Amino acid sequence: MAFSIASSSSSSSPSAISPTSYSRSSDLKAPQIGSMRLWDRPAIVSLSQRGCALKPVNAEFKWNDSIVPLAAAIVEPEVAVKIEVENYEQLAEELQNSSPLEIMDKAFEKFGNDIAIAFSGAEDVALIEYAKLTGRPFRVFSLDTGRLNPETYRFFDAVEKHYGIHIEYMFPDAVEVQAMVRSKGLFSFYEDGHQECCRVRKVRPLRRALKGLRAWITGQRKDQSPGTRSGIPVVQVDPVFEGMDGGVGSLIKWNPMANVEGLNAWNFLGAMNVPVNSLHSQGYVSIGCEPCTRPILPGQHEREGRWWWEDAKAKECGLHKGNLKQDDLAQLNGNGNGAIHSNGAAGVADIFNSQNLVNLSSAGIGNLLRLESRKEPWIVVLYAPWCQFCQGMEKSYLELADKLAGSGVRVGKFRADGDGKEFAKQELQLGSFPTILFFPKHSSRPIKYPSEKRDVDSLMAFVNALR
Repeated sequence: MAFSIASSSSSSSPSAISPTSYSRSSDLKAPQIGSMRLWDRPAIVSLSQRGCALKPVNAEFKWNDSIVPLAAAIVEPEVAVKIEVENYEQLAEELQNSSPLEIMDKAFEKFGNDIAIAFSGAEDVALIEYAKLTGRPFRVFSLDTGRLNPETYRFFDAVEKHYGIHIEYMFPDAVEVQAMVRSKGLFSFYEDGHQECCRVRKVRPLRRALKGLRAWITGQRKDQSPGTRSGIPVVQVDPVFEGMDGGVGSLIKWNPMANVEGLNAWNFLGAMNVPVNSLHSQGYVSIGCEPCTRPILPGQHEREGRWWWEDAKAKECGLHKGNLKQDDLAQLNGNGNGAIHSNGAAGVADIFNSQNLVNLSSAGIGNLLRLESRKEPWIVVLYAPWCQFCQGMEKSYLELADKLAGSGVRVGKFRADGDGKEFAKQELQLGSFPTILFFPKHSSRPIKYPSEKRDVDSLMAFVNALR
């Protein structure tokens, strides 16, 4: 049987070509059965990204109505094609000491138009700068959750104009967002953890974006989150998401800045005079959605500004879920609001210790809550000793207790993690740590301190306005 490769430049289809135009080196005649002649039909060669596979096609008969043909089948053996599989663990070792520019260039060389930069702002603009320096064409996409800061949107616009590019924005499914907000409200994540909202607004749109790619580039660094990112390689088979070919191993993840320290990343941005998010000058380091991002305190790690009301050590939204270890995943599968520390966080020293400050038990604050008329007003902090923000206000709160000593206003604390957390959420308006309450003399309900300012002067102004 003869084989032919169909070409788009051919002027006629196989059925229109004379059988005599097909020949083999041995010039064999086509077999004849009665008045029926069995002709060879050209097989189709299928070309794919994984190699060539030669697929035989059944023989085609020429009929004579007066004769019943005999069945015939011709089977041609498959042609085995060896497929080269890239060893990305080995490639990661080879590129371990390479610069981000070299790693980016290698990524574009291998994947061309089937790779894109995931851009979320912050230092990710460094990825775009490196991409530009390679001199190769590149693509950029970003996830617009609908809850970003106004400064972030202006930053995106500045980046597009600076580099002369169009960012490919991905949006969450409107029906999913509508259902979540209608059933749970706009800020449900403060109560039951950020995972569901991030899954709807970020993870699923990312999944759709990656299904059109064979590889993606992220701005992850090892020093961003010691608990989840300390072991990331510069290139890896994505352990969570799938690419355009589908299935496990169909997507490659590049982390060109994995070995770059944060200070060096910022030095690079400054040297190249590129646009940066104006929120950085206000104390923001790691920037996400507006309700879930805040400036960090001096000495805090950059990820502490994300989902600050949670005590989770696994500060991931799900985009890089493959970084999480099994115990971290177990925590995220809970409510995201303190599974690890629900037993009281053994080994963490207590805070807010002063002779001018009363340590309230669950029964004590329960009694205080039930009193409709109190002899003295109270100010009470609901806290967890492991909370970085509680630790950050310890000095000012102790100073407040000293100033109010003998003034007729009592100062207290109630540890609201562990077993007391559900009670504090239901009865004491606990949304995040710390929560500060003022119990007036003649009111059955406490008044929640509304400000993020926790210096002693701001706290004193709050007390003086209500006592």
